[in-house]
Amino acid sequence: MRQDIQVNRVDWGTILIYFALVIIGWFNIYAAVYDGTDAKSIFDFGINSGKQLVWIGTAIVLIILIMAADYRLFENLAIPLYIGFLVLLILTPFVGKEVNGQVLSIGVGSFRIQPSEFAKFATALALAKLMERPTFDLSKPKYQMQAFAVFFIPVILILLQPDTGTAMVYFSLLIMFYREGLPAKYYLLGIGMITIVLLSLGIENNLYLAIAIAAICLFFILLGKRSWQKTVVFSLIGLGLIGLTYSIDFVVSKLPTHQQNRVMVLFNPDIDPLGVGWNVTQSKIAIGSGGMFGKGYLEGTQTKFDFVPAQHTDFIFCTLGEEFGWFGSLVVISLFLALLVRLVIMAERQKNRFSRIYGYCVVSILLFHFMINIAMTIGLFPVIGIPLPFFSYGGSSLWSFTMLLFIFIKMDASRASQLGRLG
Repeated sequence: MRQDIQVNRVDWGTILIYFALVIIGWFNIYAAVYDGTDAKSIFDFGINSGKQLVWIGTAIVLIILIMAADYRLFENLAIPLYIGFLVLLILTPFVGKEVNGQVLSIGVGSFRIQPSEFAKFATALALAKLMERPTFDLSKPKYQMQAFAVFFIPVILILLQPDTGTAMVYFSLLIMFYREGLPAKYYLLGIGMITIVLLSLGIENNLYLAIAIAAICLFFILLGKRSWQKTVVFSLIGLGLIGLTYSIDFVVSKLPTHQQNRVMVLFNPDIDPLGVGWNVTQSKIAIGSGGMFGKGYLEGTQTKFDFVPAQHTDFIFCTLGEEFGWFGSLVVISLFLALLVRLVIMAERQKNRFSRIYGYCVVSILLFHFMINIAMTIGLFPVIGIPLPFFSYGGSSLWSFTMLLFIFIKMDASRASQLGRLG
């Protein structure tokens, strides 16, 4: 393999943060399964912490392979990898294993992977390959359609599994699109639609909301130049938003029951504290009971008595909050923020558009997972099954995030060898 990397160009600070998060996560996975009676070793392969140690070991092997490869390999394999994972996503509902009404993983025997997790970095590579051309301009509809096609195909396939949470992750790539020139008007429209959706869910009588939307659109029509084109545009936008207002209840009614319940709990956490609201209520109790410095490692009562379901995966943050308190949570949040800041700096110093675009995809995906997972555990976002990167239990999760990150670290370390296709 081509030796295009110099040790002094590797961003060791980012690698150090990665291993810090992985090790802290591993200790917290053990804490999540520790019950104080007949305690097993953290290295016991029969429990989740031992299994996670195996995944950590294999992740290190992946890191070595990625760092030893020629940086151009990832650019050359971008489209084949994307197509390959699309095929796996198509096959998953037919040959995958069903768990809790979802068919997410495929494999042989006990070895199974979740294609939707790996499709994230494959989609990021495909978008970088598509958008690296000097002529590619996201301000033009032609190129917007191409980029959104690459973006939406895996989203649709993942929704068919159905896995709404993972599908939502792909919308984080809109951060990268903004950096690469997608007009701000799309984001303003998106923010407006999200606001209306939230208001529609939180307000009983949508008539008041519809009147407010009509009034705002009329204000902009009267404020601007009185051209018939603008009048038509704002009228259509107003009608569309009013239609969205009255369609939300219908759309929510078509969601699976457990997802409807999660939406209800978001707006009324006390609606059923012993039923649909149990997870979030117990998670908040666990985090709040940790106080400033926590109850101490392996001393969390909420954890020991299994009050919080899925505490080693989606709700791993509440284990940290209970046992290490506000201070421990701040340390981990600071590590994530430091990682994201370093990645933005790395993305901006790339020598070509391919590496920069991929770098911003990495930032977008990690930021979404970090924000939404913690927001779920404290009741600020519906529970949608989003793991905390490098922290939550799971082989597919750890492998996919490791590959996502270290492919970019390899690109950054090889930037002196890259031909200067400046974007």
